Amino acid sequence: MPTLRAYTPTDVPACLALFDTNVPRYFAPHERHDFANYLLHPDRAHDYLVIEHNGHVVACGGLALDNEHTAAFCWGMVDNAQHRQGLGKQLSHARLAHAKALGAQRVTLSTSQHTQDFYAGLGFAVTHITPDGHGPGLDAVEMVLELAPR
Repeated sequence: MPTLRAYTPTDVPACLALFDTNVPRYFAPHERHDFANYLLHPDRAHDYLVIEHNGHVVACGGLALDNEHTAAFCWGMVDNAQHRQGLGKQLSHARLAHAKALGAQRVTLSTSQHTQDFYAGLGFAVTHITPDGHGPGLDAVEMVLELAPR
């Protein structure tokens, strides 16, 4: 059974390996350096989660509080071989619950055309699209989800 837990610095190699399984369809190769820096920065990786299954990290993703009312999904991904097994949904629901617990009223994210339908299924709405915004062939699709007041 997949288990959600907090990220630790020992997860860096596994998270980078997940990233690599998603290049080039979901991430541009040049983004790997930014992701590695994100993982190595203790403050920014504070609200990062991983999902383990059979002793292996199979998904990871974070949340950043942009201001007192807005949170942003950060660097969410599932091992490419594990797509369509509910891991992305499990990770997203955990991040949404965390955003609500922090008092966020909305959650934003920047994704691509390849995953925008997944996030639309969770209630996110497209606010802007920049063709090739994440790299050649990877549009930057900005999305937002308004959370119900507590």
